[in-house]
Amino acid sequence: MNRLKNVLQQIDGKSYKGYKQIQGSYSFSSYQLKVDYVQGDPFAAPSKIRVQIPQKIKKVDPQWKETKSRQTYTEDVLARKVAEVLEKSRPNVRGSGKSGMVSIDRPKQEILERTAVSVDDDQITVCLTVGLPANGRRINGKEADKLFFTVVPNLIKDSILAIKDKEIWEFVELADQHDAILTKMKEDNLISFIADDSILPRASGVSDRPMKDAIPFSSPEANRVSIDVPHRDEPLTGMGLSKGIVLIVGGGYHGKSTLLNAIERGVYPHIKGDGREFVLTDPSAVKVRAEDGRQVTNVDISPFIKNLPRGADTTQFSTENASGSTSQAANVIEAVEAGAQSLLIDEDTSATNFMIRDERMQELVVREKEPITPFIDKIKSLRDELDVSTVLVMGGSGDYFSEADDVIMMDQYVPYNVTNRAKEIAEKYPSKRQMIEEGFGRLPSRHFLPQSIQARKGKKEKVQAKGRTMILMGSTEIDLDGVEQLVDASQTRMIADLLMHLSKKGVLGKQQPLSQLLDQIENQFNKEGLASFAPFKDQHPGELARPRRFEIAAALNRIRTAKVNDIR
Repeated sequence: MNRLKNVLQQIDGKSYKGYKQIQGSYSFSSYQLKVDYVQGDPFAAPSKIRVQIPQKIKKVDPQWKETKSRQTYTEDVLARKVAEVLEKSRPNVRGSGKSGMVSIDRPKQEILERTAVSVDDDQITVCLTVGLPANGRRINGKEADKLFFTVVPNLIKDSILAIKDKEIWEFVELADQHDAILTKMKEDNLISFIADDSILPRASGVSDRPMKDAIPFSSPEANRVSIDVPHRDEPLTGMGLSKGIVLIVGGGYHGKSTLLNAIERGVYPHIKGDGREFVLTDPSAVKVRAEDGRQVTNVDISPFIKNLPRGADTTQFSTENASGSTSQAANVIEAVEAGAQSLLIDEDTSATNFMIRDERMQELVVREKEPITPFIDKIKSLRDELDVSTVLVMGGSGDYFSEADDVIMMDQYVPYNVTNRAKEIAEKYPSKRQMIEEGFGRLPSRHFLPQSIQARKGKKEKVQAKGRTMILMGSTEIDLDGVEQLVDASQTRMIADLLMHLSKKGVLGKQQPLSQLLDQIENQFNKEGLASFAPFKDQHPGELARPRRFEIAAALNRIRTAKVNDIR
């Protein structure tokens, strides 16, 4: 501790680059401080530090780490506590640029595996980002002293050392409850579970918090299931959506898309008070949409599109500027290739000609002149041949009534099971459209070649996330705006680090299918942690959160420099 004070006194008033001298490890009374990265300029990306609190100072109950989910939830609540204290305290450290800034990778409504806080057998590690104080571009040693010897110690004292065991146990018990629900869902072949009294609408288009005075969710009797969960006196009841083809219908603004949005976000657990804490979805469910202009590289979209004019091959389809229908076809195939067992689709974000062709259009544009096989003609073969379920919001075509296993109608945000009525209508008004009776078709088994990742820009290699929806890889952009289940910028940063790892380690040099590559990445996540993909071993891992395999695949599939072979 005294050593750090002495260094700060010595470099006070000197060039900002003198801060490099403080890199290293320092012992404080209640923790170890590690300065891993020092910014080169007060206006540059802030510095990275770690605070390691030993077990003798803050005891960790072994039960908090008994399961993977318990550990993730424990680390999550600790990160939230640090963020809460930071928001209330507002460190009073002066200077130019980012001087005095202190932050942590703050969790949102979802509970994600992160690197912000890690709990192991010996210690709790808190990863912080700090702005080292400066006057202009000169070191402000006095303010730096305040940062390291007042602000950071108070932050740790008021957060990690102050948090009550009861607060942590609430998150641990929630982990147990979520595990129990997911286990029951798997046993009963449910795609999704939406608990009674859940609050599905969000406060606004820019806020993910629950809407005040919203109508609580209430399951239709036909879909109501009861699940015994730990740490509750009574079973949890709610709507269970079974595997197969589920249609969500209703008038405009009655809650169809709101329900689907809750289902698609249910692949991640949510905190108590979110309103959707007991809305859980098959973790392998993928939201699929049209995505005009996206890159498609060597994807077999022939199950949906073939016989293009001029004989273009759709079994190895590539384009730099996909249309609505070709992009949605590619998104379906890529999702299933990556292991999706459920597809989530909203007609509002779909290409109309991909979803349906009615009998009048079929008569005017005959089958021989139409390359597109609409989704309605493949939805059953997806279910029957590939065991892939579909949850579909549809308000404009009743032709899907005949194909659905379950039909849920939203009426003023209240769900009703109208399956029998939908089937009666389908029989009363039989569709005259020609169904295309054929199997689904083959699925690709693609291998990404090493030259797919071109990270070099000038003399350096760099892959960097720019917010939640963009990655800069060398001189090219990877646009992830259409990847709707990517919910946190920290997941995007993790994907960026993954891409750099794949490039440097030569992983893509092995001729293995994409599915095996994703398995390999997930195994390393599970065994070695997220930090094992970070650029610097045994240092601050960065502000990272775990993405699913499907969002990793989505990023790879949107690389405009991708080189891909089908290795079937």
